Amino acid sequence: MAVKIIILVVFTAITVGIGFLCRKNAEGLGNFVLGGRKIGPWLSAFSYGTSYFSAVVFIGYAGQFGWNFGVSAVWIGLGNAFIGSLLAWAVLGKRTRLMTKHLDAATMPDYFAKRFDSRALKIFSAIIIFIFLIPYSASVYKGLGGIFSMAFGIDYTWCLIGMAVLTGIYVVLGGLVATAVNSLVQGIIMLGGIVAILICVFNVNGGLSETLVKLSQITSEQAPTLNGAFVSMFGPDPLSLISVVILTSLGPWGLPQMIQKFYTIKNAKAILPGAVISTVFAVIVAGGSYFLGGFGRLFYSETPVIFDDVVPTMLQTALPDALIGVVLVLLLSASMSTLSSLVLTSSSTITIDFLKPVFKSKTLEDGKKQVVVIRILCVLFVILSLVIALFPNALITSLMSLSWGTLAGCFLGPFLFGLYYKKATKLSVWASMFAGLALNVSNLFLKFTTPTMAGAASMILSLLLVPLVSLISKKPSEEHVVSVFKCLDRESVIEAEKEKNY
Repeated sequence: MAVKIIILVVFTAITVGIGFLCRKNAEGLGNFVLGGRKIGPWLSAFSYGTSYFSAVVFIGYAGQFGWNFGVSAVWIGLGNAFIGSLLAWAVLGKRTRLMTKHLDAATMPDYFAKRFDSRALKIFSAIIIFIFLIPYSASVYKGLGGIFSMAFGIDYTWCLIGMAVLTGIYVVLGGLVATAVNSLVQGIIMLGGIVAILICVFNVNGGLSETLVKLSQITSEQAPTLNGAFVSMFGPDPLSLISVVILTSLGPWGLPQMIQKFYTIKNAKAILPGAVISTVFAVIVAGGSYFLGGFGRLFYSETPVIFDDVVPTMLQTALPDALIGVVLVLLLSASMSTLSSLVLTSSSTITIDFLKPVFKSKTLEDGKKQVVVIRILCVLFVILSLVIALFPNALITSLMSLSWGTLAGCFLGPFLFGLYYKKATKLSVWASMFAGLALNVSNLFLKFTTPTMAGAASMILSLLLVPLVSLISKKPSEEHVVSVFKCLDRESVIEAEKEKNY
């Protein structure tokens, strides 16, 4: 216990200290929300990766999908690395950096408003972001609260409150720069921690080969006639596996807190190293987490299965007390970065894209006063997330799937085609947003499929709706399109390079 407490205190001191040191870089709206668009490739890559993976993945997703799919769950991690990281950086990174700077867009709704010439889109998308980032944040708190309650024997509620206070302190103090610097520190901890955990789990069962042999002897409920289902290449339920890969790998392409990492990167030349770093990070962290979860059946025997308890039970069984302290810091590292990104994205979006245009207050015209409002909303967002996390029946994966599915289902097609397709129309964006919202929210109440399936389906639907509706709806004016895409002209790029804004 003493070792765990010491490790936790040191980590907390470093995290809060970074918040204090970065507070001078959080003055003014551009610095607080975007870090002055001067974040280098290492900070950007680690910020992207640590925002991507949190206690939700390590505890909730690895536990549930490792249980369902066995070692084939590692495909989810590889999909996250090569589709959600490498391909996302290659396809979205450069254009997002250039176009958002050209349009002077600080948030995703701000981009939609200027790209599609619609103030209504800005307000509507801001509301969606604020509402549906809350269940995602709640799922992260649930994952953290459970593991800390197990490790310290402290009431779950107090664990949640402690996590919330820590997140709030360094986000409110240091803004995006503090979040990015903490992400680098936290990412390094995650890399070392996941490797150490895997080694210990395999040693308990006599090494990797023996562990695989033991897992191969367990029969799958989904495919009882498939021998060695949980060590097969695609597991007992390939269709469900594919839906999870789509949800968790394509999802970041339409998530505002992930896309905003490209807004803040220093220049387009930082995209390539950022892509490589974030991909390597994802292979180790996401691949390692899902691979670990695939062995959950060797450690967990309770019935009925509580998926959120599978990984904590593995850790409690396989790890020495000292390493439990490392796991706690690993989970805290993963989750603090994700939470800070969610809090900052949601609060800045609702301030800039909803409160400012709707209420037209003089207070919200001043950049410094906007930062004050954003800080207040950061606190409100954390409180709302805590309230949802305290509901005992709210499953981590369900909360996250609802959030990811709705947000990516609404925004994936509009954002991607907005960058590349000059004929994308305002009506097609509305169609995508309403379809993504309707599909995921109706499934929440009617339960006609799993949240994961609904989320994956809404993303594919979004990618289909934007080009199809654009073909039959009123085209944007040529003058507006030329103005938006001017930043991608060769002459404009050369000029930007000379000014070091590229």
